[in-house]
Amino acid sequence: MRQWVLSLPKRLRYFLKSNPVAVSAVLHILLRVIRQELVKRCPDAPDNARLGAVSFIHRFGDALNEHIHFHCCVIDALFYLDESALRISELPTLGKADIAAIQTRVSRRVLRWFVRRGLLDADDALAMREWHNEGGFSLDAAVQIPGWDRAGLERLLRYCARLPFALERLEAIDDAHLRYHLSKPQPDGATELSLSPLELIDRIAALVPPPRVHRHHYHGVLAPNSPLRDQVAALIPETVTDKPALASGSDETDAPDPVSRSPARYLWAMLIACLFELFPLTCPRCGAEMKIIAFVIETPSVRAILEHIGEPTRPPVISPARAPPAWEEDPIPVDLGDDPLAQPEPEIEFDQRIQW
Repeated sequence: MRQWVLSLPKRLRYFLKSNPVAVSAVLHILLRVIRQELVKRCPDAPDNARLGAVSFIHRFGDALNEHIHFHCCVIDALFYLDESALRISELPTLGKADIAAIQTRVSRRVLRWFVRRGLLDADDALAMREWHNEGGFSLDAAVQIPGWDRAGLERLLRYCARLPFALERLEAIDDAHLRYHLSKPQPDGATELSLSPLELIDRIAALVPPPRVHRHHYHGVLAPNSPLRDQVAALIPETVTDKPALASGSDETDAPDPVSRSPARYLWAMLIACLFELFPLTCPRCGAEMKIIAFVIETPSVRAILEHIGEPTRPPVISPARAPPAWEEDPIPVDLGDDPLAQPEPEIEFDQRIQW
C-alpha cells in the first residue's frame, strides 16, 4: 500500500473550497493518471485492469489553517479477471523520476480542466506551468507499507482519517488564552499558536466540510459496487481457531464444530471506546466484562427500561435561537455621532481581499 499526497497551488485552492465538483475532478484525475502508470509498468495486465484505492480529502493543515489536499492509499498492484479467475499483477518499484513524471501529468491535466470550466484563464495556466516547483503542485509517494505489516497499515489509515486538530496538543493557559502545539515548525519557525477560545472556534468552523459531501472514497476493486470486491475481500486471511481437545473414547466425527462469530458484533463497542475513551462493555461497579444479552429496539420496552432506571423518556426541549449578544459598553467615552445605535469602529483594520 502506497500513500499518494497531492497538494495544489493556493490559487486553485480557492475554487476547491466552495466547489465540490472541482474537488472530485482533481481526485479522479490523480487516480486516473496513477492507474495509467500502473498499467504501463505492468506488462502482463490488460488495459481494463483495475486498481484498489481509498482516498481521504483533507481540508486542514497542521496549523489549523484551510488547506485542501488529498491522501490516497493505493495498492501497488492491478486486479483483473482471467477466465473467471481473479489475477493480481504486482507493480515493480517506482523511482523518483516516475513519481515526478506522474506529478507533471497531473498538474497539466488539472490546469487544463480549470481552463475548460472557465475558472482559470489560459494565459494564467500557461504562466503557472513555467513557475518553479511545478507551479505549486506537490505529489509525494514516499510512504509505502508492505503487505505483511498490518499494524503499519492501520497506523497509515488512522493518520489519513485523523481529525483536524488533536486535543493532546491543546493547552489552556487561562480562561482567555489557549496554546496549541504544532507537530512541526512552521516556515517562520513558530512551534505553537496562541489563540483565544473564540479564535479557536473560528478556525475549527472554517474547516467544516460542506453538507452532504463525503471525505472518504473507495475506488476500483474496493468500491462498494465493484464486481471484483467480493473476490478481493476473500483473499483476506481469516483467524484460525484451534479445535477443542476431544474427550477420550469419542469419535472425531461426532465433535461439534466451533462456532465462529463475526467481530462486527462488537464493532459498535470499539467505536464508542475510541470516541469517549471508555469501553461500554465494562461493568462500572465491579470492572468485569459484560456480555450482550439482547438488543432492545421496541419503543414500549425502551420506555419501560428508562423509567425503571430513572432516566427521561422524552428528548430535551431545544431552546429557540437567541439574538447576538449586546455590544459591550466601552468604559472610554466614544463619539458615535447622531446615530444612538452606532457601534465604535474596531481598532484593527482587517484586509479581506484575496491574496494569491
